[in-house]
Amino acid sequence: MASGGYGAGAAAPVASAKVDKKISVLSGDGIGPEVVAEALKVLKKVAELYGHTFTFVEAKVGGAAWAATEAAGETPTHLPAATIETCAASDAILFGSVGGPVDHAQSPQWKDCEKNALLGLRKRFNLANNLRPCKIYPFLADLCPLKPALIEMGVDMLIIRELVGGIYFGKHERVSADYAIDVMEYTREGIEKPVKFAFEAARGRGDKKKVTVVDKANVLATSVLWREVAKEIAKGYPDIELEFMYVDNAAMQIIQKPSAFDVIATENMFGDILSDAASVLPGSLGLMPSASLGDTVHMYEPSGGSAPDIAGKNIANPVGQILSGALMLRYSFNLETEASAIEAAVETVLKAGTLTGDLKPASERDSACSTSGFGDAVVAALKGP
Repeated sequence: MASGGYGAGAAAPVASAKVDKKISVLSGDGIGPEVVAEALKVLKKVAELYGHTFTFVEAKVGGAAWAATEAAGETPTHLPAATIETCAASDAILFGSVGGPVDHAQSPQWKDCEKNALLGLRKRFNLANNLRPCKIYPFLADLCPLKPALIEMGVDMLIIRELVGGIYFGKHERVSADYAIDVMEYTREGIEKPVKFAFEAARGRGDKKKVTVVDKANVLATSVLWREVAKEIAKGYPDIELEFMYVDNAAMQIIQKPSAFDVIATENMFGDILSDAASVLPGSLGLMPSASLGDTVHMYEPSGGSAPDIAGKNIANPVGQILSGALMLRYSFNLETEASAIEAAVETVLKAGTLTGDLKPASERDSACSTSGFGDAVVAALKGP
């Protein structure tokens, strides 16, 4: 699709064949159920307008799963076998958020909740390519914490984070009170997936056509391997510029020259940190979608957390969740026209000044749009074929 959207390597919009798809819905905790409800509202309208059939199957995850399994007399768990089975039998996974109140973080229901649920799903379905787009809407540029001169060229980057390798999935051992070990490991195959995807994404996004591989090759052997693999893959993409950047420099450049980036490819921990840094540029984490692409099924979730402090108040920003639904249509179902329609509707609503509280000054939050009201506005703005 054209530069400025959330797509990567997508073809020009064409009429879509009718599809019949089963979607696992893992709403989770906190604001998860509220924002997921708005994404489902939008997806149902898309199905109506374009003649598709989407079947949504609810499953428990996170603290909600722990409570449900405990209430059923089962061994409490953040990721029940029934949820795994539901996801395995689906065409895509729409995920909300997991996690509970900070003051209860050490209770059995919430301790290691995010780690057990998310890392478990990533490993089970080999969700190796994590896509985190970062776009600053020109009409919301005043929300960006950077000086206007730093973003005047436009910011539209895609961070591709390797998601099932590296130090997060390596050996972790507390040897003694004074000694601990965490091991970072990568194979050639594990690096090839995100790097190849990055080149394909850069080829389809617009005019920059650049891949930045972020590493620490002056220190880490795994980073040297990342560079070797990237150089080999680059030979098949002579139209794409390849550059390398150390992660500490990349962290600075994302703040100092965010407009210079097109597609970033990097390992798990670096991607986690850099995507969080980039997420503040649009002005709210609530605007940020993501996709995690696996071997058999893909998962889609907003980049924000469960925000338990505002749960149940109908004030959360559902944009990231709604746009995650658009990414699902694009990458799991090959419905580019429909995905673009959702993105255009969201942009129309935001541009019209229909904003949730996180996008307004504190003095104007009394007039902010509600979570459900924003979903209704997107539905109203959706255009059919």
